[in-house]
Parts: sequence; C-alpha cells; structure tokens
Amino acid sequence: MRTLNDTRKRAPLSLLGLGLALAALPALAEGAPPTPQDVMREARRSVLTDGIERAEAVRIGGIDQWISVRGRHKDNPLLLFLHGGPGFTALPTAYFYQGEWEEYFTVAHWDQRGAGKTYALNPPDKVRPTMTVDRMVADTEEVVAYLRKTYGKKRIVLVGHSWGTMLGVRLVQKHPDWFDAYVGIGQGLDVPRNEVLGYEATLAAAKADGNTKAIADLESIAPFPDPKDPARTLANLHKERRWRSHYETHGWRAPDWHGAEVWRYSPDVTDKDMQARDEGLDLSLAAFWGPITQMNLTKANRFAVPVVFFHGRHDRTTSAQLLEAWYPTVQAPSKKLVWFEDSAHMVHEEEPGKVLVHLVQDVLPLTRGK
Repeated sequence: MRTLNDTRKRAPLSLLGLGLALAALPALAEGAPPTPQDVMREARRSVLTDGIERAEAVRIGGIDQWISVRGRHKDNPLLLFLHGGPGFTALPTAYFYQGEWEEYFTVAHWDQRGAGKTYALNPPDKVRPTMTVDRMVADTEEVVAYLRKTYGKKRIVLVGHSWGTMLGVRLVQKHPDWFDAYVGIGQGLDVPRNEVLGYEATLAAAKADGNTKAIADLESIAPFPDPKDPARTLANLHKERRWRSHYETHGWRAPDWHGAEVWRYSPDVTDKDMQARDEGLDLSLAAFWGPITQMNLTKANRFAVPVVFFHGRHDRTTSAQLLEAWYPTVQAPSKKLVWFEDSAHMVHEEEPGKVLVHLVQDVLPLTRGK
C-alpha cells in the first residue's frame, strides 16, 4: 500500500517527468516532430568547449571535395579514414560505429574524387577524365596536408579500408614522417589473385549449397576475372558480387546487411546524398576497375611507421588467405595483425566494439607524446 511518504518521495520524479514533457510541447506545437536524423544529430552534438564538428567542401586537386571532421577534444590524435569502393563512401554509416572513436581521436572522413558528396559538388563529365590512381594518391596527399595544417598536427593516424588501403600503403611509404601509424582494415594486396580466390570460393560455396541459380550465374561468367578482357570482367562484376555477398563476404552470418538501411537514420546524409553515392560508385568503378585489377602490393612490405591490420577471418573481398601469407614478410618498427573471428569484410561495422578496443589498446599508444 502506498503511504504519504512514498508519494512525497516520488513527487520530484513525477514533476521532473512532467517538466520534460511540457518542455517538448512547444516544439511539437510548432510543427512536425523531429525526424530520427534530427534526434541523432542533436544527441551527438558536442557540448564540450574544445570539441570539433566541421563538415565542408575543401578545394583539393582543383575541385571541391567534402571533408567531415568530428572529435570531443581538439588535442586528441587526428585519424583520417580512407573509404573503400572505389566510390563506397563511409560517411553514411559512420555514425553507427564512430561515436566512441571520437572520445580518443579526432576523426576525419573524406568523400574521394567522384564519390558521394564530392561527386555531387562537381560536374561528373569534367571530373571523369581526371580519375586516375596517381591523381587519387595526390588528392590523398593534399587532404592529409590540409588536415595537418588546419588542426595543427605534425603526424596523424591513417586508416584505410579495402580500396582505401591501396591508397594508404602508397601514402605512408611515400611520406612516413606524416604519420604516427597506419591501420589497414581489409587490406588489399594482390588484386588479380584475390579475384580468382574470391570467385572460386563463391562457386564452391554455391555447389556445396546446391544453389543451381548461383552455380549457373557464376559458371556463365567464367573465366572470372577474365585476364584478357577487363571490360568483360567489369560487365560481369555485379553478378559475381551478388553471389559473393550472398555467401558471406561482406557480413559474416549476415550477408544482406551491409549498411543498406543504417544510412536512413544517419545525421550526415540525405536521400539525395545517397543517390549521389550510387552514381559516384558507378563512375568510380568504371574509372578504376581496369587499373585496380593490375594492382599488387605484395612486395610493398617495408614500412617506416608502425602498422596494424584488422582483418575479418571470413573476408573474401580482400582475401584473408592472402593477408595471412603476406603478413610475416612485413617489416616495420612495430606490427600487429588482429583477426576478427566473427567478421568478413566490414569489421568496423560487424564488430565495432572490438575495433574500438584495439584502436585504443594498439593504435592510440603509438601517438602519445608526439
């Protein structure tokens, strides 16, 4: 039975709840309730005096390119995330896993030339002729130089994912004095061999599954990749990737989840931005597929900076098998390979807690006192 004392004890909580409810009423009366994106944007707004929240177009390589930077303390180490694809920007799903990173790092995302918000800022027909691997490396150099100058950092942490690792390795080996450490997530290596292994594993999985549709589709595009005809390989890429994704290459045990819906609640992008990302992805694949299929970094195994690799044990997009064979050859001031046993290609989305732990345990100490 409730006593008078019980009522008195509960009253402050009830009044607080009433106050919060009344505080919300004017906003509701003025118009529609906030969207999930509005709620997420406000919830992660920095309330600290030394926090950083900056998203803007910056002139890089003669065109406007989009850079977003977030962190809770300006004195924290600066980390640049190089997205994959090419053209598969990370910003739409970054809010899902990045918030805790911002406690320890100031995190920068850059939509690369021809990708995402950068695609939307520039006429595609003018940008397309400039889309070369060398130009992308030069863009990355300019982005890093801009970040170091703007945020007063002598050195930064460079994190590459998938295609971003191909740019990242070239950059840290060219400018080791710019970086505290390099982190390769889904490290790309021997792309021609990688594609063969991925196709063979997917076809084997389809046969083991008795999936006649998958078997027919995959056998119809053989040989894949076609060493004599990169254009034919590109034309068949969607069909091959459909089944590779189905057999758990992007998301281990969740092949259909690849950020497909998470972006809908993102405070960083709109439907229009996502349309631009899709169009930029098509443009980027057309521009880079030929050069990518010739890339081989297996001999690029000497680093003058500490290196850390995060890799999904079940990754077929950037072969776990190839990385395991290459890693013992790596020479660096320090090196570490962290296997993510419950992940495929998207370890930062599949095991975000473990990624955070290893960023703090293995990468953050490499930046202290510098």
